[in-house]
Amino acid sequence: MVFSCANQEPVQDNIVPINWKKRSAQLNPADSLEQGSSYLAVYSTIYSVTEHRVINLTVTVSLRNISSTDTIYISKADYYNTEGDLIRSYLKSPIYLKPLETIEIVINEKDTHGGSGANFIFDWSRKEGYLDPVFDAVMISTSGQQGISFTTQGITR
Repeated sequence: MVFSCANQEPVQDNIVPINWKKRSAQLNPADSLEQGSSYLAVYSTIYSVTEHRVINLTVTVSLRNISSTDTIYISKADYYNTEGDLIRSYLKSPIYLKPLETIEIVINEKDTHGGSGANFIFDWSRKEGYLDPVFDAVMISTSGQQGISFTTQGITR
């Protein structure tokens, strides 16, 4: 028997980058929105065998509005490295997430600026009495036939 992999279809990258400006929202102070802040640990690298060998990871950060009835607003999405230094701010102005909408921030496997102790701080607003947004991350790396993946969940500060 002979098997061939020549007819495999190429992997397609169908993720559309977020147009942050298009998601921009103007917050009205008269709306009496409750403010909150959340922390999310992420790992752009992890150690393997010893502290001298690292595995680089692709990080997918999900920003989720779990309310089925109301929009939430994210005013800060800041990415920090292991030393606590700000690497980048993703937002210049508040953005909105529709009910049950999820948007993602993807950190490329080759972007190791975050290190083993990277994290995000998110500031958000929502109507009083509604559900807080959820922030979580999936980290993954594959090499040959071996792979590693795990998740983290944000906490409200």
